[in-house]
This record gives sequence, structure tokens and C-alpha cells, in this order.
Amino acid sequence: MSYVPSTPAERQEMLRAVGAEDFKALYRDVPQEVLLDRPLDLPEGMSELEMSRRMSEMAAKNRLFPTVLRGAGAYDHYIPAVVRSIPAKEEFLTAYTPYQAEMSQGVLQSIFEYQTMICELTGMDVSNASVYDGATAAAEAAAMCRDRRRRVTLISAAAHPDTLGTVRTYCYGTGDELRIVPMKDGKTDIEALRAMLTPEVASFYVQQPNFYGQLEDAEALGALVHEAGALYVMGCNPISLGILKTPRDCGADVAVGEGQPLGMPLGFGGPFLGFMATTTKNMRKLPGRIVGETVDSRGERAYVLSLQAREQHIRREKASSNICSNEALCALTAAVYLATVGPEGLAEAARQCMAKAHYLCRKLCGIEGVELVYTGEYFHEFVTTLPRRDEVLKALEDAGILGGLPMEEGVLWCATEKQSREELDRAVAIVKEVLAG
Repeated sequence: MSYVPSTPAERQEMLRAVGAEDFKALYRDVPQEVLLDRPLDLPEGMSELEMSRRMSEMAAKNRLFPTVLRGAGAYDHYIPAVVRSIPAKEEFLTAYTPYQAEMSQGVLQSIFEYQTMICELTGMDVSNASVYDGATAAAEAAAMCRDRRRRVTLISAAAHPDTLGTVRTYCYGTGDELRIVPMKDGKTDIEALRAMLTPEVASFYVQQPNFYGQLEDAEALGALVHEAGALYVMGCNPISLGILKTPRDCGADVAVGEGQPLGMPLGFGGPFLGFMATTTKNMRKLPGRIVGETVDSRGERAYVLSLQAREQHIRREKASSNICSNEALCALTAAVYLATVGPEGLAEAARQCMAKAHYLCRKLCGIEGVELVYTGEYFHEFVTTLPRRDEVLKALEDAGILGGLPMEEGVLWCATEKQSREELDRAVAIVKEVLAG
């Protein structure tokens, strides 16, 4: 209570007003066995200098790899200096939720610009102001697609495991059913999907490219889903949209994804950014908030919160979503990144990702014992077998290279525009040396 600007007498007055004798009475609904009955075992306070020294010691334990050949949902892309600089400005870094539009025009404009760019990227009509991360976006999309008659969500087994887990948790919370569509040869089994598209299915989610790096036949999947009367949700890598068909072109009703590749550095768990966009038809089902452009009393351009469901704030038990905030600073970062690189820059980054991944794959598969597991088309990730896997990955780590992600099928490798040919050749030479020894 030391941070609350009130006197002991004022606190007692507030307690009496709510019918409580003391502060413990405020927690009477909490089971006694989970209440803390002793002081917290906290260390003594530190001076600012001591705290700075301690934080530096902790930060020194981090291992920063000059070369990163691992993706699996978090990607090492080049971030232009301006993308780090602009969101660090005080007026953006400390901004709060823009409830008062007249006091928040700068923040609202930044969100509006972000929404516009997400719509251009996905081909959709409207975007919300972002959600927490890509997995949350997928789960929210599944929830917005359900209605009274259709309560079943289908999701491809080739989606990211974290996305599968988050959608499963959402379905558990609402009492809805989640069914996993099996995969075949690293991609969604289209015949299995055909059989599973029964009348109670509300939507189907597929990731493009999928967790194994494979490019799905997104248009064929979308046509099949619509034929069954369900909605089609596509999870997208935003960098890949620089050269791949948009979700709208593939027939998607909702496009979602993880925005971390758009200017956000790798971190231990984030912060990340979930983007969501949909067609005009589904606009009012979109969770969160939507910023719009209008004119003020003088006829000048102004920005407002055009659409947000009040139930998400004050009648949560009746809401279709409990998302009532957004990742504004991360959304701003994504907008600055997209504005900085532009359409051609994004396409070039995507082309380099794809070219370097295919170069790395060819070199690795030229080593005896290393083979491509899934032979379909891929963007910038691929799975190979790898004999003596742990030994190879340890040798790469010792050389300052974070190798691919170990998995049951082998190793999931990734290359982005950031890695040079020399770095890729060096990694391949280390793999070859270990396996030849």
C-alpha cells in the first residue's frame, strides 16, 4: 500500500464503505491454503548503482550468436536503424491507451497507418489495431468464426505447436471442440480435411508457410473449406507476403500472423505482435479495436477509435473476445519497418530469404548422411536428417552459430536475408567436418 497516496484513516474509511474490517477481508474468497501467511523472502533494497551493476551481471549471461540458422516462429532479420529509433521516442514509448481521441492523434494515426499497411500486405479490407502475438491472433480468429450452429474448429497439424496449444486452450475455455487435421509429407492432408469438413465445422486454420517450412496448396484448401460452408483462416509469415500470393488471393476470410519479423528483435519470449485482418463482411466480428480516419469540426483530418466492442471492456461474460488492448508500440515498429523498406525492399528481403535457404539446403544435402525430409516447395525453412545431431549442433554453437531446431524428424533449419554466403559456407563446413570425423 506504500504506493497508494492515501492516509491510514482514508484506507480505513474505504474498508468500512465496502464492509470489510481489514485488508485480509478483501481476500475472503481466496482459499486459505493459497494465502501467504508470512512475509515475502525478499532481499534488501539496492541503490541505483548497485541495481545497475546487478542487471549488467545478469545480462552478461545471455548468449548472443553472430549467426542464427534457427527460426520456428522467431526470425533473425535485419532491422534498419530508424526502425529502432522512432518507436523509442518518448511520445510513443510512454503513450497510454488512446481513450481521448483529441489528446491522442499521434498514436491513433500511427495505428491507422499500421492497419492500412497490414491490409495492403494481406489483401484484406480491414485490420484491427493488433493483438498480443501470432498464436493469440489465430485463436481469436477461430473464436470470431463460430456461430450458434457451427462450433467446431479445424486446425492443420502442420501449424506451429504454440499456435495449436493456444487455440486448444481457447476452445477449452469456451467449451468448443478442436479437431486436428493430420498432415501428409509435411503438409496438410487435403483428403483428410475433405472428410472432416462436416456441417458443424465453423472454420479451418492453416499456416503458410507451415511449421516445417513447406508451402501449402492454400488456394485448393480454401476452395474446399468454402465448399463446405466454413470460413478459411490463414496464418502468414509477413515477410513471405513480399513475394507470395496474399491471403485474399488464396480465398482467406481472415488473415492472421506473427508480426515479429517486421522490425522486432529476437527476445526471450517477446514482445511479439499479432496481426489480424478480414473482409468487410466479417468486420464487426473482429476483436479488439479499429482506428478510423474522419474530419474534425473544422473539416481537417482526424483519427478516432471507429469500432470497439464495449462488451470486451465491461460485460466480459457476454463478449465474444476478451481482447481489449493492443500491442501499440510493436504495431508502430512494424509500421515503421514497412514504411522504411517499402514494397520493393520487402520483396527483396523475401527473395533473399528464399534464395539463401535453398542455397543452404543444397550445401547441407551435399554432405553424406544429410537428406531433405520433406521435398515440397518451401520459403526459408526446411527439415533435414542430421546424424550425430547433438554433436553437430554443439560444434556450431562453439563457433558462434545457432544451428537449426532439433525435432523428431531431424533438424529445422532457417536462413534469412541477414546471413552472408560466407556464414552459410562456414556452417556447412563445420557440419561436414564433424560428420567426417
